[in-house]
Order: sequence, then C-alpha cells, then structure tokens
Amino acid sequence: VNYRNFGGNRRMVKTKGVDRTVAKWAGKVAVAREDYVSGITAPRVDWQTATAKAEGSYEQGVQRGIASKQFGKGVARAGTAKWQKGALEKGPGRWMEGVAAATDEYRTGMSEVISVIEGVTLPPRGPKGDPANYDRVRAIGTALHTKFKGR
Repeated sequence: VNYRNFGGNRRMVKTKGVDRTVAKWAGKVAVAREDYVSGITAPRVDWQTATAKAEGSYEQGVQRGIASKQFGKGVARAGTAKWQKGALEKGPGRWMEGVAAATDEYRTGMSEVISVIEGVTLPPRGPKGDPANYDRVRAIGTALHTKFKGR
C-alpha cells in the first residue's frame, strides 16, 4: 500500500480509485460463476454447522443494529427511488425463474397449511353479517398459529 505523507504523523492511504476498483470487481464477478457453484456444492465448512455456531454472534449483531436503529437509517439512506430502480431492473427478469425454482418448496409448505385448515372443525355459520361468523375465521387462525408458532 502506498501512503502519502501530509505532514506530522498523519497519513492517507492511496488507493487504485473507484473506477479501477469497480472495473476489477465487474471483471472478476463475470467469471466467478463456477467458484460460486463449487462454494455451495463443496463448502470448506458445513453450512448448517457453521451457521448454528454463529447464532450468538448473529443475535448480538441484530441487537446492536436494533439499538443503533440501523434498519431505519438504511431505509432512509436508500430511499424509495433506489428501491424501485433495483426492484424494476432485477425483479421482472428473475420472476418466472424464481417461481419455477420455488414451486416444490411452496407445495411442501402449502400442503402443511392446507392440511391444518382441512382438519379444523368450524362452528356453525350464522346469518350474513352475524359477528359470530368471525369465530369460523378465528378457529382457522388459532389452528394455524398453534401448528406453526415457534418454528
């Protein structure tokens, strides 16, 4: 690393600059697909094991972020325009591919939900507009909450 001395003990780091840094990143990313795939298929450390060991660090980081209000600061820093630009540039082209990739997992999850709903014994239906009809919805909501809480 090259340093420029600005008098006294103060030193500034000389970098390659943002244009060169971005160009290098873009060039490396363009050819890194195989590294990405091999990192997933043959990781140095098992993902589940490493992630489980990191739970305490994750909790500390999240709590620190909450305490310093990082979520809201990030939202304010990005703004709606940046969110919309990113979502519109990336989302539509990936939509169907993502849906196709998630179909089996969605089927598995929804089969559990539908099984719970189909197992609910509903109270009798009242006349149209009868507040007691909400008990029918409540029965389904309670059954779903009981099944999936704490997951």
